[in-house]
This record gives sequence, C-alpha cells and structure tokens, in this order.
Amino acid sequence: MKDALTQALASPDNPGQEPAIKVLMVDDQMMVCEAVRRMLADEPDISFHAINDPSKAIETAMEIKPTVILQDLVMPDIDGLTLVKFFRAKPETKEVPMIVLSSKEEPETKKKAFELGANDYMVKLPDKLEVIARIRYHSKGYLNLLQRQQAEAALKAELDEAARYVRSLFPDPMEDATVKTDWVFISSSDLAGDTFGYHYLDDEHFAIYLLDVTGHGVGAALHSVSAINVMRAQSLPGVDFKDPGAVLAGLNEAFDMDKHNQMYFTLWYGVYHLPTRTLKFSSGGHPPSVLITDPTNPQGSLQTLATPGMVIGGMPDAPFTTDSTEVPAGSKLYVFSDGVYEVNYADGNGMMTEEEFAEGLCLPAEEGKTKVAGMVDWVRRAQGQDAFEDDFSLMEIIFK
Repeated sequence: MKDALTQALASPDNPGQEPAIKVLMVDDQMMVCEAVRRMLADEPDISFHAINDPSKAIETAMEIKPTVILQDLVMPDIDGLTLVKFFRAKPETKEVPMIVLSSKEEPETKKKAFELGANDYMVKLPDKLEVIARIRYHSKGYLNLLQRQQAEAALKAELDEAARYVRSLFPDPMEDATVKTDWVFISSSDLAGDTFGYHYLDDEHFAIYLLDVTGHGVGAALHSVSAINVMRAQSLPGVDFKDPGAVLAGLNEAFDMDKHNQMYFTLWYGVYHLPTRTLKFSSGGHPPSVLITDPTNPQGSLQTLATPGMVIGGMPDAPFTTDSTEVPAGSKLYVFSDGVYEVNYADGNGMMTEEEFAEGLCLPAEEGKTKVAGMVDWVRRAQGQDAFEDDFSLMEIIFK
C-alpha cells in the first residue's frame, strides 16, 4: 500500500499515478459541492472528493488522504467548528490544511475557527481563480511538510543506526580473577562524542581509557569511533601501548585537529600491571580519574589521577607524561567525562565541581543499585532534572 507522501507526490505526468493535490469537501449542500467540482474540473493535478454527510468526514479523510480540506461551518447534526476540532484531534489529519466555508463574514466565528486549527476562511463561494489559488497554496505547504517529515524520519533512522553502532563498541561489563568492571553511559544527543573501553594488552597488562570529543552529532561520533578503534587495534606504528604517555603522543600526532576538521578530544589512558599492582596513567585535557584504595575509608584514601597535558590534536609535538601509583587489593577506579559533574545545582548555587563529584563517589552505593547507576540518580537530584546537557560517561574498575 502506498504511504501518504507517495500518493500525495504522484503526478499526472506519470500514467497511472494519482493527482498531486487532493481536495476533500465537506458540505451538506450538493449544489455547492458541484460548483466547486466544476471550478476544478480543468485542473489535471487536482482531484476532487465531496461528502455531504459530515458524520463520515473523518472516515473519508482517512481513506483518501487529502492535501486540503474544504469544510462548511453550518451543517445539520454536527457543528462545523466541532468537526474542525475532530479533524485536529486525529494524528492522521491534524496537519492537513483546512479551509472553512461560511455564508458571510463573521469575525467571532472566524476567530474561533482559527483558534481550533483552521488555516483559512472563505465566504462561499468566491471566484474560481481564488478557490484554485488557495487550494494550491495550502496543498503545496502540506506536501512540503510531508517531504520534510519523510526526510527527517530517514535521517533519524540513520542516526539511530549509527548510535547503535557506537554503542556496540562499548565493552561488556566483565569480571575475572583480576578486575571487575561496570559502567554507565547516557548520551545527551542522538550521537555522542564520548566513548570508552578496556581490554588486556597481554597476560600482564590491562588497558583502561575514556575519551571525550568536542561537540556532539555525527562529526563528533565519527571522530570518537576512529580514535577508539585505533586504541582497540593498537594501530599506532612504533607506539608501545603499555606506555600511556607514548599512546597520547601518538594519538596527538595521528589526530592533528588541522587535519580533522578542527576536532579534538580529551583522553585519560591507564595501564594496570598485574604482577606489580601498578597503574600507569596519562591524561590530555581530561578530568582526573578517582582511585579509592581503601573502601572502608574512601575519603581518607581518595587519590585523583591526572598528568599535565593538552587536548589530543590541539598542538603538534605537545608533551605528554606518564605517572604511576600502587593499587592495593579492593581498590576502585572511576574514570569519567566532564559531563558527569558539569551540571548546575537546582538551588542555583553554581555548578558542581570535580571535587564534589569525587565526594559523591565516596558515598556508599544506594540500596538496590550499582554504584555507577546510583551516581546517575545522585547527579540528577543535584541538578533537579533527568536530562543531561552533556554526555554522561562513568566507568568503575574494581581491582581484586
């Protein structure tokens, strides 16, 4: 079965196709309907449908899918203004242009008709040229609307598919003899600029990383996918992926913003060495990660892990350093983007800071929730709303 747009855009130039413009006239006076039919008889791109029983108007409109509706305001059994309201209440007809017909100019009636959703008002019956001009004008606008809606639906479908692909790159939560991982990700738009991951480099090294591309949308998502795939595949020539500073330097060279549409990203990258329980890390313009080494005294054992470094792609040959720390058994590492804490407090008391978010990480997990899920609710309560203005990405790594 043809959809509304396919039918509406059909042209008389194409044999077997229906006319582009479809007029549905609702008027109990057959003579008026016949008069309009004759006005339109010589217009090959306009088809005319009339109905004298207003109780069947909605049903008929659903069947023929008009591009404009002409409707009388004075009919037996049903008030014309009520019928306008019924047309606007139906999803299938709420956008179809409506031209109401009246026997005389009545400002109050005209006002009510427009308030209920009518698009035009004619005193019947005006000159043939005026009738045709108004029908063409309103139908053209409606056909353009259908085209835009179809294009938007196609674009949304493509964006949804792209978003599913981006999400497919996220790692599954995992647990083995060395680590237990969990994460939460909430995109602020159809396509996000945040992405993250973790994987074993070999039997002794476990890599952890999170990056945040400037901006949102398709460009940011493509940039983040390119970068994360490089890290997953370890495809930077001559770079030792067990050396965090070297990884950031290699990415900075490979993703020079002058060669990537002025796009850059922040990054935190760490490598955990199992035999020595040492975590090496480096960061470029990214928020410090939080390491809690004693779960029984989280505030007293909290460490922030970051190194000085510019955003990735911001400046050629920018230096990146590597730092390290010991990781006692039971330690918890939290890696996140700035979208988790750059929120305005609902009470108007400024914006949450990194330190305040870190304090939230030290709180016990809410009953019945994982720690990362509980942090989402904790931030939502702080800002007084569910939606986030930036991507919310938070990873938890528990070292056994």
